[in-house]
Amino acid sequence: MTLRNAIAAGFADPVHDAQQVFRNALEALSRPGRVQTLPALAEAIPGLQPAAAAIALTLVDFETPVWLSPACRAAADFLRFHCGCTIVAEPAAACFAFASGWNEVPPFDCFNLGDDVEPESSTTLVVEVERLEKSESLVLTGPGIEQRQRLATGAIPAERIAERTALQVLFPRGIDLFLTHDRQVCGLPRTTRVQILGSEACMSR
Repeated sequence: MTLRNAIAAGFADPVHDAQQVFRNALEALSRPGRVQTLPALAEAIPGLQPAAAAIALTLVDFETPVWLSPACRAAADFLRFHCGCTIVAEPAAACFAFASGWNEVPPFDCFNLGDDVEPESSTTLVVEVERLEKSESLVLTGPGIEQRQRLATGAIPAERIAERTALQVLFPRGIDLFLTHDRQVCGLPRTTRVQILGSEACMSR
């Protein structure tokens, strides 16, 4: 990582863009599966796609420990410089975790699942996926969805869906997800049920 990469520019308009990303992130979690488009960054960030980097610039600060999967670790110096955050080695120590694809996501129970008093203290996981578009691949139901929402992300291993389903007995503990692709993001909070079309496997409650 060169010094130039570490201090690469973030948002083109830091105040306005951060406010827009914050609104989009809240909308993504309150309306699961609806794809939001985030403001463009001033330049590419090594290790992170634009949407993942925008979420980090907006929601991560010096009080937010971050875990990075191997392919995302090139962004470590950038995040330290812009966000003042600590990069941690263990997923359970992270408030935010960033992964480039499902193959780089450790088992969900390796992350902080929160507790019954402060379930919001759990890790928020940001996973970069192959695509985000309304399609027939996944069917989402639950709070924030009027009936059901359809979504395509590329392949989500069925075992990861079944693994997150197993966490439902711990509710209100659990993990909230942001799925990102390029400048797009959608939210999958722990209360959203995710079913692969034609499968009984589901993710979360």
